[in-house]
Amino acid sequence: MFSIGAEKVHAVRSISFVVGQGEAYGLVGESGSGKTTTGRCVLGLQVPTSGRIQLGSDDVVELRRRDSGALHRRIQAVFQNPVASLNPAMSVEEILAEPLRRLLGIRDRSAARRRSKDLLDEVRLPSDMLDRRPTELSGGQAQRVSIARALAPEPSLIVLDEAVSALDVATQAQVINLLADLRDETSVSYLFIAHDLAVVRHLCDRIGVMSTGEIVEEGTASAICHTPTDGYTQRLLAAVPVPDPTVKRVRHGLVNS
Repeated sequence: MFSIGAEKVHAVRSISFVVGQGEAYGLVGESGSGKTTTGRCVLGLQVPTSGRIQLGSDDVVELRRRDSGALHRRIQAVFQNPVASLNPAMSVEEILAEPLRRLLGIRDRSAARRRSKDLLDEVRLPSDMLDRRPTELSGGQAQRVSIARALAPEPSLIVLDEAVSALDVATQAQVINLLADLRDETSVSYLFIAHDLAVVRHLCDRIGVMSTGEIVEEGTASAICHTPTDGYTQRLLAAVPVPDPTVKRVRHGLVNS
């Protein structure tokens, strides 16, 4: 909630959803719908004015106040711009070693390097990238390093905020496939925040559609993408480009071909 003059504006209000273990939950909506604010609250970066955010049996706000390290071990984040989210003065090895040292207490350099190599292997990058800096990486490589960093403390939940929107289409597909493989391999859960339903439906089990701070529709990815009931969801789907110009589609109540 924030104020504009005397008026109070609720960025997010009356929303409720559950992300199960090993599940990918998609939060979709246009810019300003409240997706990122929701993600920041889940990460403990922003304190909600009311309501509760639970991580297992723990309240996220209370856990952050009591032991922020414990919260960061259990919830990690991957942001939109991979290069901007990585320290350009640090090597990839230093970037990956930092959460190992701070959150897991791994201070032996040899042990940290071995674990960093394993993390690169998990995100399908060669170990010789440990000595590179973020500015020497492509966008896709940098985002894979961001994912490896998020995996380092072995969290139960990763919040991905527009994590593929800055990448080209081919690289987006590769990263989405990687995230799906990692979920199968580690049972990590995802809160996948995005504006593009075409991307979300390829990864997520369930989707919540946000508009003006509220979830207007929730369901399985199949139901949301094939039989949406809310008009806003239908408009979001209509905005997804169709590569085949001969395919008819419904756009704002009209059939286009």
